[in-house]
Amino acid sequence: MSPLSGSPHPGPLPHEPRTPHGPRPDGTRAAARTRPPGSPPAELSSFVGRERELDALAGYVERARVVTVTGVGGVGKSRIVARAAARLQDRFCDGARLVGLSALTDPALLDHAVAAALGLTDHTGRPARACLLEQLADRSLLLVLDGCEHLAGACAGLVHELLARAPGLRVLATSRRPLRVEGEHVFALAPMPDAEAVALFEERAAAVHPGFRAGEAGGAATAELCRRLDGIPLALELAAGRLGALSAGQVLERLDDRFRLLSGVRHGALPRHQTLRTAIGWSHELCTPAERLLWARLTVFAGLFELEAAEYICSGPELPADRLPDVLSELVAQSVVVREDTPLGTRYRLLDTVRMYGAGWLDALGETRRMRRRHRDWYMGLATWCELDWFSPRQAEVAARVGAELPNLRIALEHSLEDAGEAHIGQYLAATLWFCWVGCGRLAEGRHWLERALEVTPERAHEETRLKALWVLGYVAVLQGDSAGALTALGECRATAERSGNDRALAYAEHRTGCLALVSDDMAGAERLLRSALARYREAGELNSNVLMAQVELAMAIAFQEDLAGAVTLCEEVRDVCADHGERWTLAYALYVLGFAAWSGGDRARARALLEECLAIDHAFHDLVGAVLAIELLALVTLEEGGPDGAAEAAVLQGAAGRLWRSVGLPLFGSRFFNAPHALCERRLRERLGRRRYEEYVREGALLDADAATARALRGRTPVPETRQPAAPPATRAGETAG
Repeated sequence: MSPLSGSPHPGPLPHEPRTPHGPRPDGTRAAARTRPPGSPPAELSSFVGRERELDALAGYVERARVVTVTGVGGVGKSRIVARAAARLQDRFCDGARLVGLSALTDPALLDHAVAAALGLTDHTGRPARACLLEQLADRSLLLVLDGCEHLAGACAGLVHELLARAPGLRVLATSRRPLRVEGEHVFALAPMPDAEAVALFEERAAAVHPGFRAGEAGGAATAELCRRLDGIPLALELAAGRLGALSAGQVLERLDDRFRLLSGVRHGALPRHQTLRTAIGWSHELCTPAERLLWARLTVFAGLFELEAAEYICSGPELPADRLPDVLSELVAQSVVVREDTPLGTRYRLLDTVRMYGAGWLDALGETRRMRRRHRDWYMGLATWCELDWFSPRQAEVAARVGAELPNLRIALEHSLEDAGEAHIGQYLAATLWFCWVGCGRLAEGRHWLERALEVTPERAHEETRLKALWVLGYVAVLQGDSAGALTALGECRATAERSGNDRALAYAEHRTGCLALVSDDMAGAERLLRSALARYREAGELNSNVLMAQVELAMAIAFQEDLAGAVTLCEEVRDVCADHGERWTLAYALYVLGFAAWSGGDRARARALLEECLAIDHAFHDLVGAVLAIELLALVTLEEGGPDGAAEAAVLQGAAGRLWRSVGLPLFGSRFFNAPHALCERRLRERLGRRRYEEYVREGALLDADAATARALRGRTPVPETRQPAAPPATRAGETAG
């Protein structure tokens, strides 16, 4: 992949001309669009009761900039803040964004996780905290941090800094204890009152057993059951899950026995904590041995998991894989496991309190270490499969899959790197996920894992894995603009590869060093290194997205040296290979070079068609770098096409591109070659519009988010799939753009 290449990450938060709160000044609202990253989730079951609490919580959010909802586990903190966020989001011009933190175990990844959940991407080498502070500084946003208790100190530090730097930001958090941030208002969520508890139980019971009717006697049993469960929603739902086989009276009898059995066992614990643990323990005791075993083993997952993963990781002689789906279905029916239908298919998860209980049983069984290894092995296999499938028509699917599986991939990395004897496996996993770090917009997190993996493994051990980790780290550093870090990693990779005769690793080291030369304006050096790397790739029989991107980068280097015909030939070859393999991500960069060549040759219609196709692909992958390069060149094409609004529209596009560059890094890489079209367009626009009007239109464009900027640049057109090859453009035209 190119130093020009970006990543399938979501664009910035929506940012429209606005008043401090509410809709647009004219009373209209933005057109319907796909749900932005971090939007409050759609509810999977009906929301019962809590109207008074929702109204009170809305009042807290109006009065305070940080509100923490506290309460016992299972009391419904996550559900009520999601509901509140959905209700309150229209009061904030940038809406509400929800960040789930329960699956995150490493406080060092908090900033990365929040940025990723919000769809904020930064390709620079700056700390993730600095990027968050900058990108949220002017937002009018309700930020929901769900599940802070195990990261309370880190969350408190982040919230304090965000509130100090972003006056339009409000934070709504859930935690079992306050964050203790200055200005924090604590909203203690109590269990449900009796009537609402009964209503919740009856609704959930009817879902499990459609014939359920409380009746007179049954009504008394239901009311008593809800009273015994203290109105804790999780406990109520677990009990309701048993009504497929038991009556409310039978459930009450068994629960009553359980309470007597456990009364006084946990001295010093809050009564409602005892109630919840008792209810979960009672539900656990009613499970079959196979259900208990699966419950315990499922606790190795973080967040959502798929059936196939559970079958591999959790099966064994005492729980055969062919029986596992039926056992899992029983746990779903009992509300121990939650089923969710996602764009990637059916997924499952455990609620945090249920997971914690099951994890204790896994420890008691002595299976924690073995299950963690099986979990790591599954996700190492998944990463390997995804790397292979990245060079295929399934690139978009891979990008979506790796994003959904990131919590489990993090756990797998963490488990691997905890054991020095197996840290090389973590190094392999961190390196194999290069397409995730680079291709899916997670450069900073990738660098965190790569540097950590390289630190904990001896230099000479597992050399092949270390070499890959080094060139991937060098690649990430190039894209972040860290020349020194890139040279250090790539230098070690090259020296070791030469010493050991590893031609494949040497090709990657040369390729990435050529990337660095390209963005550093050393076009002759870039051409030499990239040609050498391509020759080594051919000798090694290597063909993938990296190899094709090296050819595109070579085309860029020779195009900037005014060999546009040669650049066109190279990119047409890439285009043909991409068509054969269904590769789209690298294709977008080849189209960019072809569009540049067409513009240089004066064929504006062809240039627009190529650049629009490029932009459409980049936008589909959420590749900000590729998209912003296309928008920059489309601004110049728009100006040259003329028309009464051509100059104004070109200035708006430049403003939009300028905003996107803040997330990418140094605008146009600080390169005079890459900057030439922008500089030429700006000079002409200032002459045409005058300084004041030009800057007004640029400011207008700076208010557009990635979706709006793309729509503006595409003018509502659909990309042209195939176009003819242009004639070789005259060198004088190229000289103007590269000067």
